[in-house]
Amino acid sequence: MNKDKRKKIIIGIVGTLIICYLVYIVYILIKQPTDIFTVEEGNVYSEETDIGYIIRDEQVVKGENYKNGMQQIKTEGQKAAKGESIFRYYSKNEDNLIEQIAELDQKIQEVMSNQANLFPADVKLIENQIDEKVEQLNKTTDISKLEEYKKEIYELVTKKANMIGEKSASGSYLKQLQDQRTALENQLNSGAEYITAPKSGIVSYKVDGLEETLTPENFSALSKEYLEDLNLKTGRIIATSDECGKIINNFECYIATISNSKEAKEAKIGDKVRVRLSNNVEIDARIEYLSQENEDEVLLVLEINEEIEELSNYRKISFDLIWWSYSGLKVPNQAIVEQDGLNYVVRNRAGYLSKILVKVEKQNEKYSIVSSYTTDELRELGLTDSEIYNVKTLSVYDEIVLEPDLSKVE
Repeated sequence: MNKDKRKKIIIGIVGTLIICYLVYIVYILIKQPTDIFTVEEGNVYSEETDIGYIIRDEQVVKGENYKNGMQQIKTEGQKAAKGESIFRYYSKNEDNLIEQIAELDQKIQEVMSNQANLFPADVKLIENQIDEKVEQLNKTTDISKLEEYKKEIYELVTKKANMIGEKSASGSYLKQLQDQRTALENQLNSGAEYITAPKSGIVSYKVDGLEETLTPENFSALSKEYLEDLNLKTGRIIATSDECGKIINNFECYIATISNSKEAKEAKIGDKVRVRLSNNVEIDARIEYLSQENEDEVLLVLEINEEIEELSNYRKISFDLIWWSYSGLKVPNQAIVEQDGLNYVVRNRAGYLSKILVKVEKQNEKYSIVSSYTTDELRELGLTDSEIYNVKTLSVYDEIVLEPDLSKVE
């Protein structure tokens, strides 16, 4: 056989082998999405989506002049100390009094402008301070800050008026205007009704009339029928009241829910769980109360200590109740096979299949978190030192077979 013919045969054989290998690779790539799973670090949850009713320790505060309209001193969600003013009711004829005060302010300003040349340096300094306060006033939306800046501006204006009035020929007229303004302001303030916080907590003006019904003192009165008869809409924000406000305990609140899950039926008071709210924030919770509604359903009351301000907007919500979560090597349940009381997965490395012993740490309906047994645990399972030495372990990025047949594995 000549060299050219031999060379062609060798090239043909090599080409055939390459084609076979490429066909095998394509087959593996096509087959892998359904038959192969790549092991990764992950989380496994046992969770359910429930409807919850928010229960708070809260106290409504309302004054006698609620028909006059109200002005917020503490805004929604701000904290207030016991005895601190949180809002006030307008006094009678308040609009008229404010208008008269504004007219007097204008007259006072005109008199001071005419006399400002007496002490230009001192007056200019005060005017600059007034301008700074006015600029701060225009930039803030905080009601308490607004009142503070207004008071400081008035004090500066009064100081300016006194300075000019003391040396001015028209000082008596200026003093008369100031006295009239003071009298009107006293009348305005004395007619207003200020409402203070009966205890410390979060200020809210979202009042729905359930503050004295859904309280932490009457968990035993709760039932599925009672909660459903409230006819509340899930996720609806409580309307803001223009007649009253309330103080909410900012340390804790509660979520009452009805569940028919296996975990709920096995739960105990004091069990720790987690709650995922609609804003995707997960928080710790504790089962504070539970009662059996019927054969299939359990009423649970969860205590939470976070997101109190966020939940103050709602009375009925949708949330995820997470009974447990576990982290580690995550594999599909359909990749695990039981044999002689032990669990195995089958690893595929370039077509070579190996049976891997795994310990199932936690499992939900679809996935499991698995790990390797320790040497002591393997001895307790009855393995010899030689068998323990040859035990293979599973690692991140290993490829395992779904629904494996152990009879075809070494």
